[in-house]
Amino acid sequence: MEHKELPSTLDIQQILSLLPHRYPILLVDRVLELEAHKRIRALKNVTVNEPAFTGHFPGRPVMPGVLILEALAQTAALLTFADEPRDPSTTLYYYAGIDGARFKRVVVPGDQLILDVTFERRMRDIFKFTAKASVDGNVAAEATLMCAVKTTDSAGV
Repeated sequence: MEHKELPSTLDIQQILSLLPHRYPILLVDRVLELEAHKRIRALKNVTVNEPAFTGHFPGRPVMPGVLILEALAQTAALLTFADEPRDPSTTLYYYAGIDGARFKRVVVPGDQLILDVTFERRMRDIFKFTAKASVDGNVAAEATLMCAVKTTDSAGV
């Protein structure tokens, strides 16, 4: 596979071409800034019609913290594509660890979640990142993430 440098911004079609996630679990709508091997800033528009809000919580919808962390992990995965050439059809990303997760503000429908992820280091196929999600300049969640990159065959094994 020929490696093409990722652009400094990505729209939803470009994100879909890189990540295997699809509705309702795709949690990145746009990449606003990408600096290869360093950092990424992405956007998640939080809308009331997302399935999690049906039960979390009826009458007072709040985005589950685990979904905020998932949005940060998906953003981190997009940053790894700038690290080296990978075939998106055979590359999967898995959590290897979450340290120091803190939730500081609720995220509700209508919010724009800004996802900032900074590359810290890589050890073989494990990447470590610092990650922060914010709304209107206020930190909603932060954590240190470790993600493992796995290559599968076309059958998914």
